[in-house]
Amino acid sequence: MRLYFDDFAVGQVYELGERSLTREQIIAFATEFDPQPFHLDDAAAKDTIYGGVIASGWHTGSTLMRLLADGLLNDSTSQGSPGLEELRWIKPVYPSDTLSGRSVVEETRASGSKLHLGSVLMRSELHNQRDETVLMMRSWGIFLRRASEVVGEIRPD
Repeated sequence: MRLYFDDFAVGQVYELGERSLTREQIIAFATEFDPQPFHLDDAAAKDTIYGGVIASGWHTGSTLMRLLADGLLNDSTSQGSPGLEELRWIKPVYPSDTLSGRSVVEETRASGSKLHLGSVLMRSELHNQRDETVLMMRSWGIFLRRASEVVGEIRPD
């Protein structure tokens, strides 16, 4: 079933699935996008507060985005996002950690100027295999409304 703005309600929970990060994936991502020593080198990372190589926070955020796309957005009328309200990297992610995602609807707003659209604020979290929260993000998504809910406006479904 394709989700429209009208299908979202405050308090709804979406389980997004899980994904594991390998050491090779962590290093490949960091090499390309965040080449800090504690993301790349075991010897350098050993002497940090992490005690070993950890995933870039941006890699962790990208993992959440993939879970969101696969677990929710690709089966919806998502029109993208105007941005994030909050992003927190709470705990480090280590090689072989398995991350599971969950999103909860916090707020919905029908657009007053673009009647065929509505916005949904979600709080999304990633948890490791020990059920520790490693990332928290609050973000808005824009979704199409159902044609039957929009009076006087013509748009394709």
